[in-house]
Amino acid sequence: MNERKKIENLVRKKELETVRLEEEVKAAKSYIQALQDVLKLLPKVSENVVLRPGTDVASAREIILAKGRPVHVAEILEALGKQVTRENRASIASSLAAYDRKNEVFVRAAPNTFGLLELGHTGAIEGLEPPPDFDTPKESGSQPAATNSEDDDIPW
Repeated sequence: MNERKKIENLVRKKELETVRLEEEVKAAKSYIQALQDVLKLLPKVSENVVLRPGTDVASAREIILAKGRPVHVAEILEALGKQVTRENRASIASSLAAYDRKNEVFVRAAPNTFGLLELGHTGAIEGLEPPPDFDTPKESGSQPAATNSEDDDIPW
């Protein structure tokens, strides 16, 4: 009977061990899922995208790489040796914006300003706030703005 108790004890130990291991597997799967969720939130840095050498888009990438910061399309056109015309600005901006929409290579850092995902540039526009007097009514040249004591909190 002593042998039976030994085997029952071994079975109980293995059952406890399997419960512990199953909990570890469950925790590991939760961790993997959390990492996958975080990856979905991050912009894709597609290494499969190859820009054709010699194109304005490939040259724009090289310009931004050289400067190391997001660059306005007018500055890109100047570096390309092209005139800064409405058509040229629209052309390069739409080409770069197409990559931005797909989260590939370029990111729109500000209006008509593009950076590179590979350099960690983001689409967040930092420090862009209205001026301090933004909500203050402007007085016309000859007449002061009318004030009403009841409506002092209304800016218009």
